Amino acid sequence: MTTARGAYRYYVLFMLIVVYTVNFIDRQIVGILAPAIKAELSLSDTQLGLLGGLAFAIFYTALGIPIARLADRHSRVWIMTISLFVWSLFTALGGATTSFVQLFLARVGVGVGEAGGVAPAYSLISDYFPRHERARALAVYSFGIPLGGTCGVLFGGLIASTLNWRAAFVIVGLAGVVLVPIFRLTLRDPERGRFDPPQASTDQPSLRTTLLFLAAKPSFWGLSMAAGSAAALSYGLAFWMPSFYLRSFHMTLMEVTLFYSALLLGGGCVGIWAGGWVTDKLVAKRPAAYALVPAAAFALSIPCYIGAVLAPSPTAVFLFSLLPQALGLLWLAPIISAIQHLVQANMRSTASAAFLFINNVIGLGVGTVFFGFISDALSSRYGDDSLRYAILSGLVFYVISAVILLFTARRLANDLTT
Repeated sequence: MTTARGAYRYYVLFMLIVVYTVNFIDRQIVGILAPAIKAELSLSDTQLGLLGGLAFAIFYTALGIPIARLADRHSRVWIMTISLFVWSLFTALGGATTSFVQLFLARVGVGVGEAGGVAPAYSLISDYFPRHERARALAVYSFGIPLGGTCGVLFGGLIASTLNWRAAFVIVGLAGVVLVPIFRLTLRDPERGRFDPPQASTDQPSLRTTLLFLAAKPSFWGLSMAAGSAAALSYGLAFWMPSFYLRSFHMTLMEVTLFYSALLLGGGCVGIWAGGWVTDKLVAKRPAAYALVPAAAFALSIPCYIGAVLAPSPTAVFLFSLLPQALGLLWLAPIISAIQHLVQANMRSTASAAFLFINNVIGLGVGTVFFGFISDALSSRYGDDSLRYAILSGLVFYVISAVILLFTARRLANDLTT
């Protein structure tokens, strides 16, 4: 069978991108719907932040590692199929909620489903693409983030403007359910570790063995903590920027929908692809590039975001935001690829889940709530502009990420396994 090198692997990658796009639509749609949800359910910014972050993160992070253990032992395609059905169903159920508690629980259900959606996909890609192509393949897969963010804003905003926020949840959720049988019937698991060195073990290690293996690699923890800190800002911005445009510039929901979706798509895809391309070119001679490339991107993003948040008009915000939108996602390919190379093939799903656990406990658990809490704290002084200053304060997360990555770069060459 030649599927690993033939056209089929590109079909697999395409389907994984589609599912990842649906993943992020369902994950991020709350951001564009937040103003309407806040008005109807009489919520505070802190409660909105909990819906956008903690509600999703609780079980997404808690279940990620045990589900990944199953993916390292059993069919990755089946696990992703079940996950897709569960998160899509709970997204649709969000449209039937009538209180903060009900919507919070629905978003918890989305997190339960999405816990099995990403780590198995990383493992599948690593078994369909050899090492010298993996960063680019993972970069292409990561297009699901800006595509999903864009579609979540675009479809959510258009449906909410035409119908209401409840219809937006139902329609995008049912679209994912329709995708379930197509995904299951057309994808198959490849041989594990097919592109790895022959001496690599194929026995399934225990969870304790895998975690001890990771514990002995300082670069794993550095990459994970840095990515988590960056994700706190990224998730916070993705959730709160639509509200920022509505409050500070008094734009309509339709204007924000078109404006922000163009920004996410234009900047995000360019940044992700650039990260994969640069990484594949540099790491063969300098493994530290896995950490140095994203560190440079975060450092360059900070002054751009300051200019964007303090800009006097939506047009100026767009122009200042385009570059950091790209730079802010440039880390995905190098860091995700590095995680795959820190462990053997039979540990990849579990290692990816451990990475995602750290990434999302910090990113999802802290990011949206941080901005909402700061905004509430500043609202009595700055009114509608409180979000502007909350976003500025969040730039400290990129500073933390860049510093951690600079220290991590020194250890990468010693810690890489494949």
